[in-house]
Amino acid sequence: MNSLPTRFITILLVLLLATPVLAAPTTIKLAAAAGLTPVLRDIIAAYQTSHPEHSIQPNFASSGTLAKQIVAGAPADVFIAANPQWMAYLQEQRQVDAKTVATFTRNTLVCAGPAASKVVDFSSLPALNKIALGNPASAPVGEYARQALTASGIYQTLLDNRQIVFTKTVREALVYAEQQLVDACFIYATEAGYSAKVKIFFTVPQELYPPITFPLALTTAGSTNKSAQEFYNFLLSAQAQQLLQQHGFKE
Repeated sequence: MNSLPTRFITILLVLLLATPVLAAPTTIKLAAAAGLTPVLRDIIAAYQTSHPEHSIQPNFASSGTLAKQIVAGAPADVFIAANPQWMAYLQEQRQVDAKTVATFTRNTLVCAGPAASKVVDFSSLPALNKIALGNPASAPVGEYARQALTASGIYQTLLDNRQIVFTKTVREALVYAEQQLVDACFIYATEAGYSAKVKIFFTVPQELYPPITFPLALTTAGSTNKSAQEFYNFLLSAQAQQLLQQHGFKE
């Protein structure tokens, strides 16, 4: 009489042991400069095609905002900044693994805006009403623009005349121009390429500002996370670099 329940239990155990146990998805937290939003979404999609077991959770904002969040304890495994200074800041704070700091990609600075604006070069800017650029204190694109405008000799004049509108990110500066809230904006060349509502007035001469580089690194937490290490390697792979070039970024 007792053999039947015993046989059922045995069969149940065999079935349970034969059923594969699916591992819970591993979440990788990515903190990245806002100007990389479209291309990183494509890169993440490509990565997850071959790594469905990994879930990438991106946080896009200005580099300074992200760096300060990480220092304050915000979780992050991979950090990509829009200039070397914020990466150096996290190195000083011992928040990133210095051995993993590498150049992710490069970009150029342009002045763009609504087609109706009559802008030829820097000499056209003082006649405009409003010009948008990222806040130099936290958005690297704004610091690049500040340096270029200072080198051209008109930054302080524009500032004194309240012609400059500071934005949180490069994307916000572009939106202001798209909505014609400003006459011009200083943004990355790739950012201008995403919009059909603005045109590039001129490319800022490279001698007026430092080369735009986007460094990446594993955070101290990410350096001990095997999944984060795999994603980091993919970001530096030929496949990711090809996607970057398709979006207009430079090697």
